[in-house]
Amino acid sequence: MKALVLTEPGQIGLGQTASPEPSSTDVLLRVKMVGLCGTDLNSYRGKNPLVSYPRIPGHEISAEIVQSGADVPAQFVTGLPVTLSPYTACGKCASCLRLRPNACQFNETLGVQRDGALTEFIAVPWQKLLLAPTLTAQELCLVEPLTVGFHAAARGRVTASDTVAVLGCGAVGLGAVAGAAERGARVIAIDVDDAKLALARQAGATLTMNGLNSEALKDMTGGLGPDVIIEAIGLPQTFRAAVEEVAFTGRVVYIGYAKEPVAYETRLFVQKELDILGSRNALVEDFAAVINMLAKRTFPLSALISRVVSLNDAPQAFADWAANPAATSKILVTVD
Repeated sequence: MKALVLTEPGQIGLGQTASPEPSSTDVLLRVKMVGLCGTDLNSYRGKNPLVSYPRIPGHEISAEIVQSGADVPAQFVTGLPVTLSPYTACGKCASCLRLRPNACQFNETLGVQRDGALTEFIAVPWQKLLLAPTLTAQELCLVEPLTVGFHAAARGRVTASDTVAVLGCGAVGLGAVAGAAERGARVIAIDVDDAKLALARQAGATLTMNGLNSEALKDMTGGLGPDVIIEAIGLPQTFRAAVEEVAFTGRVVYIGYAKEPVAYETRLFVQKELDILGSRNALVEDFAAVINMLAKRTFPLSALISRVVSLNDAPQAFADWAANPAATSKILVTVD
C-alpha cells in the first residue's frame, strides 16, 4: 500500500509499505487525514534525535474503523470516525507505575520511533482509540496537538483564580491557551506574530502581547507576575524568561525543550520557591477534554490550518515548510 516515506533528512517521497496484520485486540483503520507538526519538520530536517530512517511520519490522525478484532469491545464498529493516542507505554517503568504513562521511559511515538500514519491503513490496539463521532476529519487531526497544551495546563494545576502566561502560540501553545481558559483562568498569550495572537484571542486568551515585555507583563498582573507560565517555544531565552517573570511561589511548565544548554540564575528557583514542571505528551483525560472543547465549535480551527494537501503533494509541502517555517501554522495531508 502507498505511504509517505522519509528515507533520510531532506528526502521524502511516495513509497510502498506492507499492509498491516491486525491481532485479535487490534482495530484496522483507514487513514483519512493526518496533521503535520514540528516533530515531523525536525525529522525532515534531520534535527530530531529520536527518529531513525527510513520512517513513515504522522501521528495526528483522523481515521475510520474498517475492521475490529475478535477481542475488541463492541462499541468499536465499522465506519466510526476516530482519532487515537499515538504513544506506547511499557507498564513497568517508574512513570507507568505512577499512572503517568504519557511519560513512559520507553515510549515509542507513531512517526518517530515507529512508523506513523501517512499511509492508507494502520492497525492499532483498541485501547488507543478515541471515539468522537461529532468531530470532522480536520477536527480529529487537531485533537492530539491540542492535548499536549491541555496537559501542560493540567500539569500547572491551573485554576480559575490564576493568571496564566503562555509563551508561544503555535498549535501546542494555542492548546495551552485553550486548556487554561477552559479551566477559567485569565490567559495572557505572548508571541511575535500578530496573526497567531489573533488566533490566541479566539482560543480563549484575555490579553495578548507581541514580544515579551517585562514591564507590560507586570502591569497586566498588578506587579506580581503570572501565577503560571507555560513555555511552548523551546528557546534558551524563553526558558530563562519563564523563571524570571513568573510570580513568587508560581509554577513554570515547560512543553518545548531547548536544543542547547540553558544557563539559569538558580537563585530565583529558591528565592521564589518555584514549582518547575516538565510536560510531555498527554493522558486520556486530556484527549477527552479537547474532544469536548472542539465539539463546542468555539476553537478557531479553520484559521489555524494553513494548507491542506494530498499525499502526492506532501513532499513539496515539506520542502516549502522547511524553507519558510514561520509562514505555516498547520498542514493537513489527505490520505484517502
